[in-house]
Amino acid sequence: MSSTSSSSDKAEIMAENEKLQTMLEEEDPIPEEGTPERLRAERKLVRKLDTRVLPTVVLIYIMNYIDRLAVSTARLKGLEQDLGLSDLQYNVILSIVYVSYCSAQLPSNMLLNWIKRPSLYIGANVVAWGLISTLTGITQSYGGILATRFLIGIPECAFYPGTVYLLSRWYTKKELAFRSAILYSGLLISNAFGSLIAAGILSNMNGTLGIEAWRWLFFIEGAITMFIGLNTMWLLPDYPVNTRWMSSQECRLAQARLADDAAEADQDTATDSPLQGLLMAVKDIKVWIFALMDCAQLLGLSAIAFFPTLTATLGFSTTVSLLLVAPPWILATILCCLNAWHADRTGERFFHQSMWWWGVCIGFIISLATENTAARYVSLFLMAAGYVGASMCLVWVSNVFPRPPAKRAAIMGLVNGIGNLGNLMGSFIWKTEWGPAYHQSMIICFVSLVFSTVLSIILRQLIIRDNKKLDADEKAVLGELNHTRVKEAARLEGITLEQAMQRRKGFRYLY
Repeated sequence: MSSTSSSSDKAEIMAENEKLQTMLEEEDPIPEEGTPERLRAERKLVRKLDTRVLPTVVLIYIMNYIDRLAVSTARLKGLEQDLGLSDLQYNVILSIVYVSYCSAQLPSNMLLNWIKRPSLYIGANVVAWGLISTLTGITQSYGGILATRFLIGIPECAFYPGTVYLLSRWYTKKELAFRSAILYSGLLISNAFGSLIAAGILSNMNGTLGIEAWRWLFFIEGAITMFIGLNTMWLLPDYPVNTRWMSSQECRLAQARLADDAAEADQDTATDSPLQGLLMAVKDIKVWIFALMDCAQLLGLSAIAFFPTLTATLGFSTTVSLLLVAPPWILATILCCLNAWHADRTGERFFHQSMWWWGVCIGFIISLATENTAARYVSLFLMAAGYVGASMCLVWVSNVFPRPPAKRAAIMGLVNGIGNLGNLMGSFIWKTEWGPAYHQSMIICFVSLVFSTVLSIILRQLIIRDNKKLDADEKAVLGELNHTRVKEAARLEGITLEQAMQRRKGFRYLY
C-alpha cells in the first residue's frame, strides 16, 4: 500500500514539474535566483518602487494627520469660542473621528484585497477626506463640526492599514519594516510641519476676507489634500499582477520575490475569499493579542492629539508654542527610520517596538516629578519617540501572518481598527481641569504602556513556540499547507515543486 502511494506521489510531482516547465517557456523569463543578473533586476525594481511610491505615501500621511489634528491646532486660535464649545464637546469632537475610523477599517481592508485597483481606491478616499476637511472650515455650530469630524473618519480609514497592506504585496519581510517606517514618518513629521504651517496661517491670516484664521487652516490644508489625492490615483501601484506602469517581466519578478520570501505565492486561492480571510483571522488568538496591544499602546501614546496644548503649558506665546512642537517630531522621524533599518537588518521585532514605550514611561516620570520647563520639554521628546515603536506594529503583524493575503488584509484592518480605540479613549483622558501638569493623564498612559509591554512579551513567546513547532515537526506542518500557493511559487521561480517544498521548510516567523 505504501509503495503504491509513494509511486503515485512521485508521478504527481513529475507531472506537476513538466506542466510548470511548459508554462515557464511561454512567459518572459526572469533571471535565476541568486545570480548577479537577478540581484541587479531586484535592485532596479525596488528602486523604481521606492522613488515613486514612498514619497507619495509619506506626503499623503503628512496631510492625513495634519487634517485630523487641525481641530487641536485650531483650538489655540479661537475655535472653541467661535463655536461655543464646552470642554466636553471639544473632547467629543476629537474622539468622534475614531468611531467611524475604527469601525470602517476592517471592511475597508477586506474590500481593498478584493478590488483590482487599490491606487484608485486609496486616491479617491484621499480626495474625499480633503473635501470633508475643507467643509469643516464653514461649520457654524457644534452639530456641524461634529458631523464633519465623524464623516472624515470613513475615508481616512482606508489609508494607513490599506497602504501597509499594499506595501506588503510588493516588499519582502526584510524590506517592509524600513518602508513602513518611511510611511510612518509622514505621521511623525506632520506633527512638525503641521504646526509650522499652522503657525504661519494662524498668525497671518486672521480676518483675511473677513474669515477667522482657524477657518483658513481647514480651507488651505483640505485643498492641498485633494490635490495630492488626485495625483495619487496614477502614482501608486496596484498589485504585482496588474500595475500599469510596470512591465510584464517586472510584475513577474515582483511576484517571484515574494514567493521566494515565504516559499508560497502571495496570492489568494479560489477558496481564499475576503469572508474566509476574516474567519481565519478571528480564530487566531494572536490576532486578538495584537489588537489589544495596539489599543493599549495608542492609549499610552495619546498625547499626540494634545501636543500643541502640552507645549503651550511651557508658558510661551501661541506662535512659539507651535514652533516648539517641531523638534521632538523631527527627532522621532529620524529615529523611526534608523530603528526600522536596524530591524530589517536583524529580523528582530519585539525590542524594536517595545523599548520605545519604555522611553515614554521615563518621560512621564520626568513630567510627574518636576515642573521645570526644560525638563518638561525633554519629556516631550521622549513622548514623541514612543511612536517609533508604534510604527512597527502592523509590520510585525505582516511578518507573523504572511499568507494568504485575504487573511493578512483582514488582520491588518482588525488590529488597526481595534487598536485605534486607544486613540478614542485617549481623547477623554487629557482633561483641561487636569492641566497644566496633566499628572492623572500621564499615570493612565504609563499604566497602559506597561500593559502593552506585557502583551508584547506574550506575543513573542507564542511566536517562539510556533517556530519550535516548525523545528520539531516540519513534515506535519508542510502537510497542512495550501499546496496551490507553493506550486505557484515554483512556477514563478521556474523551479520544481520539490525544490519549492524544500524552500518552504526554511520559513520562520519573525519576533
